[in-house]
Amino acid sequence: MTDGVLLVGASGLAREVIAAGMTGIVGILDDAVELRDESMGGVPVLGPVASAASHTEQLLLCIGPSAVRRRVAQRLGRAGVTADRYATFVARSARLGRTVEVGPGSIVLDGVVATADAVLGRHVVVMPNCTITHDDVIEDFATLTSGVSLAGGVSVGEAVYIGMNAAVRQGLRLGAGATVGMGAVVLGDVPPGETWAGNPARRLGESL
Repeated sequence: MTDGVLLVGASGLAREVIAAGMTGIVGILDDAVELRDESMGGVPVLGPVASAASHTEQLLLCIGPSAVRRRVAQRLGRAGVTADRYATFVARSARLGRTVEVGPGSIVLDGVVATADAVLGRHVVVMPNCTITHDDVIEDFATLTSGVSLAGGVSVGEAVYIGMNAAVRQGLRLGAGATVGMGAVVLGDVPPGETWAGNPARRLGESL
């Protein structure tokens, strides 16, 4: 494996990673033909996502929606991309306690605070100014958008998506594939695959 990182997805998240100062970025992969030979934040778009398997650089999935990010990772896995190919990015201004674990492929942006014994799985995205407190567990492909606050002992299932400024009470479980709306105040467990919103948060329907 050579030095350097390729961002997968010419997205707003990619621009945030670039702006947050990740070093070693050599290019972006995206399937949009109209972006080919263009650049984003001074970084060139080199080719389609499928070409990742033929590159030797590390990869970082810059795809916001949890379910889409998981599908791309599965697609790349079928093409031969192994787990050790993925980079991890933690912005310099993020404050992570010494007992916090961050899995491969995850992105932690500016102003995030994670305190004691929190665990972030693979390909987790934590947008700016989130608060993750003691003993929280955030499973693979989950997304916390800007300003989310998790009290202690919260369990966030695989590919959960939490909207801006939502707050989750201590000790709760957000089931795999659930969606929590912007500004929601979650006071009870959210079953897998459901969408909850409001204050207090209530079920709106099934997640897409």
